Amino acid sequence: MFQELEGEKRPIKYWSQDESRLGLHPITRRLLTLPGINPVGPMQWKFEAFYLYGAVEPVTGESFFLEFPDLDSGCFQVFLTKFSKTYTDHLTLLQVDNGSPHRAKQLIIPDTIILLFQPAYSPDINPIERVWQLVKDKLSWLPVATLDELRREMDVVLNSLTTKCIASLTGYDFILSALREANLVV
Repeated sequence: MFQELEGEKRPIKYWSQDESRLGLHPITRRLLTLPGINPVGPMQWKFEAFYLYGAVEPVTGESFFLEFPDLDSGCFQVFLTKFSKTYTDHLTLLQVDNGSPHRAKQLIIPDTIILLFQPAYSPDINPIERVWQLVKDKLSWLPVATLDELRREMDVVLNSLTTKCIASLTGYDFILSALREANLVV
């Protein structure tokens, strides 16, 4: 399916977007221990954090990530602007949650993006949530002393994610089926 924009036809692509907070407080997960024994791991009570904004395309596994200090409409505006300048060859249907940064009145939505709001309280239908889960699983129990160390570790994890891996994580059957029905998948 194509959308005509200023005399030219552009393909339409579906992307999923969300944000995740990463910080110095260790991400704890289950560990295998003997019955009655609590897992032992490094803890840090000082908490500094940053936000990772991301978008993924479930069909191809393409991804786009940017780091920001806050979760607010100003940072989301920068994310949208940079995303739209990176992907100028198609019109993007961008699935977002109902967070206040996504609904801010002062947002200027680029011409190449249409925001598609998911139902409230339904993070399970947002494919990028599985990417955040994988990233946090790989960073779990990791003792880092500074945000710079965490950034380096996060970069290693993000760079290890192939398009095939992302497509496998985010290619929900109901989404791929809907895209096929709408003729948005070739």
